[in-house]
Amino acid sequence: MTKTWLRAVLAGTVAAVALMAIPASAQTKPYSGQSITVLLPPWGTLPKDMTDRFTAQTGIALDMQTLGWDDIRTKIVTSTLAGTAPADVTEVDWSWVGQFGAAGWYEPLDGMVDASLRKDLPTDKIFTYDGKLIAVPYNNDYRVLIVNQEQMKKAGIDKPPATMDELLTDAKAVKAKAGVTYPIGLPMSATEGSATAWYLLTKAFNGELFDKDGKALFTTPDSAGYKALAFEAEALKAGLIDPASTGLKDVDIQELFKGGQITFDLAGWAGNLALYNDKDKSKVAGQAIAALMPNVTGKSRTFGLPGAVGIPKASTHKQAAAAFINWLLQPENQAECYTALGNLPTRTSVLTSLNQEGKLAGGSVLIEEAALVEPLFAQGTPGWYPQFSSAAATAINQVAKGQLTVDQAVKQIAAGAEDAMK
Repeated sequence: MTKTWLRAVLAGTVAAVALMAIPASAQTKPYSGQSITVLLPPWGTLPKDMTDRFTAQTGIALDMQTLGWDDIRTKIVTSTLAGTAPADVTEVDWSWVGQFGAAGWYEPLDGMVDASLRKDLPTDKIFTYDGKLIAVPYNNDYRVLIVNQEQMKKAGIDKPPATMDELLTDAKAVKAKAGVTYPIGLPMSATEGSATAWYLLTKAFNGELFDKDGKALFTTPDSAGYKALAFEAEALKAGLIDPASTGLKDVDIQELFKGGQITFDLAGWAGNLALYNDKDKSKVAGQAIAALMPNVTGKSRTFGLPGAVGIPKASTHKQAAAAFINWLLQPENQAECYTALGNLPTRTSVLTSLNQEGKLAGGSVLIEEAALVEPLFAQGTPGWYPQFSSAAATAINQVAKGQLTVDQAVKQIAAGAEDAMK
């Protein structure tokens, strides 16, 4: 027996004894003792029982931080430019992919996310930039029409509107007969939620924002985008939209619906139906139903706005952060996020399972609308999108306040798009 061989045997024996001395739980918690911060908007902020379970299962301490959607983007930009991480895991919206991807601000996740998970996530392509996955979608956000059926019945309406004209007619009937002062819910503040609602209404008027060469298609009175903004202005003037909407975000509209103050959540988040019908969180539980988005043609169109989670390159706990992302996307946690927060699962298998079990509120409508989801930009979200969207939100808000006409606003938005593209 050589000394070298004997040393190897002894070393192996010592290692085996040492491993046996470590509790089994520690062996399966490679990042135990680490602490990570997670920055998400209100609809992504996990309830305490879920964060406690994550820590118990992984040994990783979790600091959940909540900011508004617009504020998160601002913090990401300012922190990254200062050379620090805004958090170890942050929200990454579909609309930020072009800008953040080009800047190289986020850690590629291709080797850090389970391969089987990616096969179950059809929208992960939206978060791929230059062939690299920079975030993983956790919130399958696309828009549907959500209505209060009890208020419609009071107005003598037996089915949700299928066209934009029917929507206006129904809203006027609800205002007159059901006692709902402002029946249509739309945000009109200078925020992203107002801009995305306008994009959605552009599709409702059966149009697009840009052609394949990036030319604006919304500047003439016969265009869908022009008609969409005119619709908002006219509904506001007719008293169908609350004048206070000039200061409301999309999350504020949701609170109004839950309080029974609006009948038509016109840019409704697909997953919110569960929250609206939760008797512990909503005054209109049992009254909310989903309907296909109205369209001037009668054939519904919508687009997807999924939210994702990513890891900033400046994070100092990337592996623990990846462990959180993989945990968040586990089937049982996706299902719980839907129940607790209204976040529609991004995993196809989870969505299908919930529907088969009868747990997907408005399941048949949501699945029918999901098949109609289109991207806002066929070629992928461009890097100039945030600047364009900011210009759109500002102009929409100015129209609502009476500071711009629709004609002036669409020209201002088009000019903002041109500047952004440069």
